[in-house]
Amino acid sequence: MASKSYGYVRVSSRDQNEARQLVALRAVGVTDRQIYSDRQSGKNFDRPQYKRMLRKMKKDDLLYIKSIDRLGRNYAEILEQWRLLTREKGVDIVVLDMPLLDTRRGKDLMGTFLSDVVLQVLSFVAENERANIRQRQAEGIAAAKARGVRFGRPAMPLPANFNDICRQWQNGEISCAEAARTCQMPPSSFRYRARHIAPPLSTER
Repeated sequence: MASKSYGYVRVSSRDQNEARQLVALRAVGVTDRQIYSDRQSGKNFDRPQYKRMLRKMKKDDLLYIKSIDRLGRNYAEILEQWRLLTREKGVDIVVLDMPLLDTRRGKDLMGTFLSDVVLQVLSFVAENERANIRQRQAEGIAAAKARGVRFGRPAMPLPANFNDICRQWQNGEISCAEAARTCQMPPSSFRYRARHIAPPLSTER
């Protein structure tokens, strides 16, 4: 059976565009039918299209990827998948952005050694960049919160008589459950919003 050429594309979010990767794969002769694409994080290989492609690939098939970070961003798992593809399945891999990572060439000891070194360095860089992205996101969220930006779903609007209901509850005239039911919200939400939104109970007589 003749060997086949496959291409793998990955973007990490729905607003990213895979066009650049597709152009590169088509340029080396991979047909659209043999290109598998996931819109998913590179933190692991639990991706539906990658798994589907893996099941179809046979010995002596060829896999093209645009860059090593499109394969993944987890150092240990990239190395494990590379070993699985090249040694267990007998597939050749070509990383288009890094000509040294072409398993069709340099199958002697020195060539294999150089490929392994380059792969480990690039895999480390890919994971390090993922860690940097997470750090930048965390810093951005913290800075936004410091500016007063609120995250999550907007709070439900309060009924017009919310303050009156809170005063009745604070005075012991009604229970928390009854107050929450009147406001059409869970008791825990009522207590939280009563403590943070409603004016404090007046101590004047």
